[in-house]
Amino acid sequence: MFALERHPTPVSIEDRAARLVDPVFGRVFTDHMAVLFYNEEQGWHDGRITARAPLTMDPASAVLHYAQEIFEGMKAYRQEDDSVSLFRPRANAERFRASARRMAMPELPDELFLQSIHELVKTDRDWIPTSAEGSLYLRPFMIASEVFLGVKPAAQYIYMVLASSVGAYWKGGARAVSLWVSHDYTRAGAGGTGAAKCGGNYATSLVAQQEAIRRGYDQVVFLDAAERRWIEELGGMNIFFVFDDGSIQTPPLTGTILPGITRDSILRLARDEGMVVREEMYSIEQWRDDAASGRLVESFACGTAAVVTPIGRAAGPGYEFTIGSGATGQTTQRILDTLNAIQRGRAPDPHGWREPVLA
Repeated sequence: MFALERHPTPVSIEDRAARLVDPVFGRVFTDHMAVLFYNEEQGWHDGRITARAPLTMDPASAVLHYAQEIFEGMKAYRQEDDSVSLFRPRANAERFRASARRMAMPELPDELFLQSIHELVKTDRDWIPTSAEGSLYLRPFMIASEVFLGVKPAAQYIYMVLASSVGAYWKGGARAVSLWVSHDYTRAGAGGTGAAKCGGNYATSLVAQQEAIRRGYDQVVFLDAAERRWIEELGGMNIFFVFDDGSIQTPPLTGTILPGITRDSILRLARDEGMVVREEMYSIEQWRDDAASGRLVESFACGTAAVVTPIGRAAGPGYEFTIGSGATGQTTQRILDTLNAIQRGRAPDPHGWREPVLA
């Protein structure tokens, strides 16, 4: 399904090596990309791995006006034996289909999604950094390409996959971040697109993120849209809470929160360890009170890009509080280390999450 059209002038070996020394997240791209087209008459067709190049689009393309767009984020990891594996790509394929349904877009069959990823990684495997924290970040996405003006689902789409060489998300090692609790802006409401991975969710979070940075904080965390009371998620990561009895808690998936694959992996690993795990609503008042009393000992955020990020302090209008010691906690570090070891082939894979990319 995906014909290989090699780049006629790929980046030289020397230049590629220089770019892979310490790549900034999302700034270094590989030579190739995957492309696949859809229309109502032919279905999915004309797939290929081809040279990464700018798109030529009509200014009336539907995505530019009505925002029919979805994407995924995943990684390919170099293993201990120098082979390459993906981490839970079938979960990404399933979520991609779910996002497409919500945005009235055609569902891409799992086998085509997975084939596009495997073929691109095989073609550009030399772009995976050899550093301890290096990986190949993969960005599958779909856009409405039909040329028209009018509010209706498009009849034509382009699916593409980009690959980006990445190192450590946080330069200098993982650090505890600070959060601004937004009481003015919300990320998603009931019946909206909160559970879909679409660009609009991220666009609406940016003004709140700007406010957080302007106030001196690293990230924003959102409350629910109905009561402005219940913790939901960060602008691009799910959130967890760790208590002094060893239990952990995360907000439930009620349709307003993205069902993170890292989130699900952490829940399953924690249950494997025998930890008490709760998927329950947690209010900003509870968060503040539990941090003050010492019942809450750690908080962390999680997602594909940074994997696990400790949270040191949080603040909102008229209040600020520190979580535990304000640094990376033992449970947070253990979860991060366990996930990293599974992803990179340094530990057993009890759930079969690693999917080898055949050479």
